[in-house]
Amino acid sequence: MINNEHIERMLARIPEIETELSQPETVTHQNHYRELLREHSGLKKLEGKAEHFHSISTEIANSRELLDDPELDPELREMAEAELARFEPQLPDAEKELMVALLPSDPDEDRNAIVEVRAGTGGDEAALFAGDLFRMYSRYAEAQGWKIGVIDASTSDVGGYKEVVFSVEGTGAFGAMHYESGGHRVQRVPVTESQGRIHTSAATVAVFPEAEPQDDIALPPDEIRIDIFRSSGPGGQSVNTTDSAVRITHEPTGITVQCQDEKSQHRNREKAMAVLKSRILDLKRREEAEEKGNARRTLIGSGDRSQRIRTYNFPQNRLTDHRVNLTLYSLDRVMEGELSALFDALRQHDVELRLEELGTD
Repeated sequence: MINNEHIERMLARIPEIETELSQPETVTHQNHYRELLREHSGLKKLEGKAEHFHSISTEIANSRELLDDPELDPELREMAEAELARFEPQLPDAEKELMVALLPSDPDEDRNAIVEVRAGTGGDEAALFAGDLFRMYSRYAEAQGWKIGVIDASTSDVGGYKEVVFSVEGTGAFGAMHYESGGHRVQRVPVTESQGRIHTSAATVAVFPEAEPQDDIALPPDEIRIDIFRSSGPGGQSVNTTDSAVRITHEPTGITVQCQDEKSQHRNREKAMAVLKSRILDLKRREEAEEKGNARRTLIGSGDRSQRIRTYNFPQNRLTDHRVNLTLYSLDRVMEGELSALFDALRQHDVELRLEELGTD
């Protein structure tokens, strides 16, 4: 049910925000300035959807009022019936769009993302699959105009990765990528299989919003342990002659991150610290979600990477996402980074869950 008074109270913030944005001192506080811009954008979108809904509602009401007049001219009656037939089918969609605009925006949606892909069960084949997933995400990011930056990688002797940690930089990166957290299972004939038997292996993916300065995540020196070691490549051989790799452990949570992709110890430490802050931010967000106990944890943000979210069946060119019961027979294109149809379905399901929660509040 649309609460017009609630919408009017929300939209009353627009002139207040515009006044504050026009003040010179507001621009000097960049974090607050960005928050105001985000809020203003969301409210202007809500304003447009509300005007559209009320315009259609008004047209329907006017047509019905005319049709209630028993003395209405036949020609006008025909016009009113045509208008009613035109606008009534539009009302449910307009109402849903307005309800979606009323949903609170995800504060992390536009952030960069930190992604970890780890080989699971399946030995060499799992490492190859982890490499395939990294390539798939890289292709998708490239198509979106986003930048991929490898933070840490442990390669396999046969190719692929035992583990790869990378950043995805671009507006909306986390909003798209956060649905990928969980277990990914692959069914295919490994390149090492001489008899053509299908094997099942797995990889796990974790996605975190990149921490930003306004998150104010404090890391007191007595709560972290920093270890320095020599970077290694495939098979464990040294790739540097200096100890430049950095491993940081956050003692209170037990979270450990490392970076060895840069030749500079300082840069590795900087990047590892950024990942650690992102992991801690993600932990904080998940704890908040668990307190709310919302149903969306089954779709995103659960943090349970053992949860099987998707199966990739190569012999049948089939991809199945188990959270939304979606099956696509275009796995070859998905592996080339064509993830838009999949992400759109997940986003739509996410909206449905949020609307259900809004209705039960």
